[in-house]
Amino acid sequence: MPETIEQKLPVPETGVADLGLFGKPLFQDPGARALRRVGVVDVGSNSVRMVVFDGAARSPAYFYNEKIMCALGAGMADTGHLSPEGRVRALSALKRFSKLAEGMGLSELTAVATAAVRDASDGRAFCQEVREQTGVKIWVIDGKEEARLSAQGVLLGWPGAYGLVCDIGGSSLELAEISGGRVGRRETSSLGPLKLRDIKGGAKARNAHIKEVMHALADKMGKQRDRLFLVGGSWRAIARIDMIRRGYPLHVLHEYRMTRQSVRDTIEFIRTSDMDTLRVEAGVSSARASLVPYACEVLSRLVKTFKPKDIAISSYGIREGMLYEQMPQRLRDRDPLIEACRFAEDKDARSPGFGRMLYNFILPLYKSASEPRKRMIKAACLLHDVSWRAHPDYRPEVCFDNATRANLGGLKHSERIFMGLALMHRYSNKRENVRFNDLIEMVDEKTRDDAEILGKAMRFGAMLWMDKIAELGEMRWYPKKKELHLRLSADMMPLFGEVAEARFTSLATSLDAQAIVKASKPLKIDLG
Repeated sequence: MPETIEQKLPVPETGVADLGLFGKPLFQDPGARALRRVGVVDVGSNSVRMVVFDGAARSPAYFYNEKIMCALGAGMADTGHLSPEGRVRALSALKRFSKLAEGMGLSELTAVATAAVRDASDGRAFCQEVREQTGVKIWVIDGKEEARLSAQGVLLGWPGAYGLVCDIGGSSLELAEISGGRVGRRETSSLGPLKLRDIKGGAKARNAHIKEVMHALADKMGKQRDRLFLVGGSWRAIARIDMIRRGYPLHVLHEYRMTRQSVRDTIEFIRTSDMDTLRVEAGVSSARASLVPYACEVLSRLVKTFKPKDIAISSYGIREGMLYEQMPQRLRDRDPLIEACRFAEDKDARSPGFGRMLYNFILPLYKSASEPRKRMIKAACLLHDVSWRAHPDYRPEVCFDNATRANLGGLKHSERIFMGLALMHRYSNKRENVRFNDLIEMVDEKTRDDAEILGKAMRFGAMLWMDKIAELGEMRWYPKKKELHLRLSADMMPLFGEVAEARFTSLATSLDAQAIVKASKPLKIDLG
């Protein structure tokens, strides 16, 4: 049995007590800090990509990301060898990546190769050549290991996700089921666009082959009627085109959702459109666009066969799975959104730690809120001050733009807009005539109103800012009586100046409530 990546990489131990969803961020722990700068290389059948992850280990930022379209697997059906031109391009890319890693101070690059290299008769010789000329060791993994790593990449962005992961590469297609944060059954196949392109007999022969292979996969995987997670460049290209067809304004691929009907409509749209015009509009390379029609044939049969309840695009795949591989379980179990927001606050806020104090202060407004909504409120409070360096005239828009387009895992598109609106209202009472109206209109009026209330609550709470160990007042919300009470100690009353009063009144107005201010004994917020 082939050795797995899991057996090769050390797994650090954190040694930090897990204090729950909003507990001590693990990115500060020595074990997690070892993952702050990790370099991985994916030698695929179509492209060779280097990614360097940095930041909060549980939800890392892409410190560096470069892809070279090499088409190593082109023509293999006829020759059995890697493409000679592809070998030259891939070796050149790996030389560059090795030099970049050296300049970045990375201890090593973890490189894996997939279908083209494992199937080619000269795959081993290519790996040896790379090792001799660059020092980079390539781990050639089998299809089921590739499926496992891709599924783990999905779990990096969706802890506890369930459904079917489908990763399409140039020369293969992998399936893996995930449930409860674990990877289950896995299968691999030859349904990659580069191999389909070489099938003799045209579309009829290809479709017969795809149908036969897909049915065999379904027999092995069993019923998979939950969410379908799509991983891979060809799927992302189709999703970009789906956005164009629908006029979808938020061009963030991760967590983008499609229905079975929208997939059918977009495949027909691609079939009847000029591909050159479409690829330019979608920002898809010509090399990728040439494979899209073959990927459409596979996707059509995939959806017909498994009938998923919905379809989600994952920007996370095998490379993110390689990072996930190195995480201790307690870090894997953390919420990627909260960890990323804690990291952003620690790095960029004027008073790191105040976000939790602010959350506790405004929490009385949300006694009956669901846990998912409280999670969003927590994230917004952690991010409420990270854009303070932006020009005051542009802070609202900067906040909205950052929240809706940032590299954050565990966020639906509607949640991105909710958080963006809340952070916009952190700096502005109004949202009329902003350049994001098309995005704002993607959520309903209640969501917009709720975001406004949260933003105004943070806007007022920030006026009481001193430091994270200061005594704060207390807000009490009586929805039946429509009264918003503020209790302040004598020491805190000087902070309740003219601007603070206006902001408190604005918050009460958004709640359709009467604002009432009372003196009280000092209250201390338990920071845990």
